[in-house]
Amino acid sequence: RISKPSKTLKESPIQLNVEMVRPFKIKGGGGRKRKKRDEGYSREEEEEVTEQFIEEESPKKPRKEEEEEITTRDEEDNPNEELSGIPVVTSNQKSDPGVIFILEKASLEVAKVGKSYQLLSSEDHANFLKRHNRNPANYRPDIAHQALLMILDSPLNKAGRIRSVYVRTEKGVLFEVKPHVRIPRTYKRFSGIILQLLQKLSINAVGKREKLMRVIKNPVTQYLPLNSRKIGFSHSSEKLVDMKDYFSVAAGNDENLVFVVGAMAHGRIDKEFADDFISISGYPLSAAFCISRICNALEHKWKIL
Repeated sequence: RISKPSKTLKESPIQLNVEMVRPFKIKGGGGRKRKKRDEGYSREEEEEVTEQFIEEESPKKPRKEEEEEITTRDEEDNPNEELSGIPVVTSNQKSDPGVIFILEKASLEVAKVGKSYQLLSSEDHANFLKRHNRNPANYRPDIAHQALLMILDSPLNKAGRIRSVYVRTEKGVLFEVKPHVRIPRTYKRFSGIILQLLQKLSINAVGKREKLMRVIKNPVTQYLPLNSRKIGFSHSSEKLVDMKDYFSVAAGNDENLVFVVGAMAHGRIDKEFADDFISISGYPLSAAFCISRICNALEHKWKIL
């Protein structure tokens, strides 16, 4: 049998507490809403007002497109601005025929020696190469260093006749070197730059967007001009020529010359894309001395002193 609740339960302290909390909630929540409704403001209107105020007070920032236009205009105003440590190329570079050098089979290989990556050389890593069953005599990055110095320091390059320089390593990695790059004189700094190039795939000028050295896709023939004559050099070639006589007969005045020189200690280059394959001495020459003979003959032909 269920009995009816007594009247005393209606006046229990629990019900009284609920009635005491009610007015407090109404006062805190509803009062603010009424105040905003009476003043005629909504949340959207307040945001519009604050945005207008911010736009009037703060200066307008240029968009990314406007910033890019500003930077390009500044660069167009100073087209002959000289890079730090890099000479400006003469204006007759595009009208006159030029020269392109390709250094083949350069021994430029990076490996992890100890805890750091280094450019392998026979002088510094002979024990490391022997432990991995490799011939230290084949790792001569100093040959490519000397060859690049001979190309970039020549009067032929300073006269603006060298268009570009390409280097292909023994592993088949191809990278381009701009003719106005100043290669470090010491081998230690050169190895650090080549290490950075092979890891990051490009090297930019200081404070500029121009890429002075960059890794590119094979084959190298896609970057050569159409009106070019490709000449390979090797001591094993049966065609022994004098450079001055050869250029006076074979090289025309309206075609670009592409020279393929080996940058390795032993072996010979492939004559897969060479139009002519010659030897310039009856004795084996280093890559740097071979390049010096080529530059001297062209400087004599074009009267560059």
